[in-house]
Amino acid sequence: MLDLQRLRALHAVSVHGTVGAAAVALGYTSSAVSQQIAKLERETRTVLLEREGRGVRLTDEAHQLVRTARELLAIVERAETELEERRGVPAGRLTIAAFASAARGLMPPVLADLARRHPALDTRLTEIDPHLSVDLVAKGAVDLVVAHDWDIAPLPAPAGVEQAVIGNDLCDLLVPEDHPFAGRTAVRREELGGERWICQPPGRVCHEWLVRTLRAAGHEPEIVHQADENPTLVALVAAGLGIALIPRLGRGPLPAGVVEVPLDPMPVRRLYALWRTGAARRPAIAETVRTLCGHWPEVSAHSPR
Repeated sequence: MLDLQRLRALHAVSVHGTVGAAAVALGYTSSAVSQQIAKLERETRTVLLEREGRGVRLTDEAHQLVRTARELLAIVERAETELEERRGVPAGRLTIAAFASAARGLMPPVLADLARRHPALDTRLTEIDPHLSVDLVAKGAVDLVVAHDWDIAPLPAPAGVEQAVIGNDLCDLLVPEDHPFAGRTAVRREELGGERWICQPPGRVCHEWLVRTLRAAGHEPEIVHQADENPTLVALVAAGLGIALIPRLGRGPLPAGVVEVPLDPMPVRRLYALWRTGAARRPAIAETVRTLCGHWPEVSAHSPR
């Protein structure tokens, strides 16, 4: 008989791409995930993973098992949802994926509130980029996602995934204190040509927004420095190495040497909660979404301006 936990481990490797990433998502060690899959190979008498460079590749037999695992995990999810719904209280494990600034600026008070009011609910947070997290919730790798999009780069929700708006996060232009924009009350997007930009790497939502916005205004952006984390971007601005567009959520106080200047019109990114349609009746999902929306006004009100 196939063991569900071992199938879950194989499914996680398929979704996340590596044993290490699957282990992080499941809350296990890499060796524990490898052991689960090794046991599954012995039980099925089948090679499931083959080494490929520094990573692994799923065999054809593994892909077949992953399809079966996806079906079984969906059945288990429906059963757990029905039981939780009958009890009427949020309970069990709830895996959440959130982008970096939401994980830093929004999730701590939300998770603490849920833990205080619902001790039977076991929330698990993972920090993941929005482009990746939406696919993960659709595939059943996580239960709930906190993601965002921008006004000119909407975030598509795949079939079978529902969403609710949490709120709007405003973004400001950050410049060195000796920059010509530093004394301005506002800067229009048409004035941004010829600047040296500090931005997140390609493939990130913020990067795509910046490139599209500047090109729409007739400018080809010159991105001179790239970093994943907003605090790093702010530090580079403080060093006088360029300017950056940084959302307020999770940004923290600005260091000396950095000036915040509003753009006109001001860029806005919208925050969403996303979950699978099949889990919509689960009290844990409904309560977590309500808590996210309930905390947003206070979080956004205390974001730096």
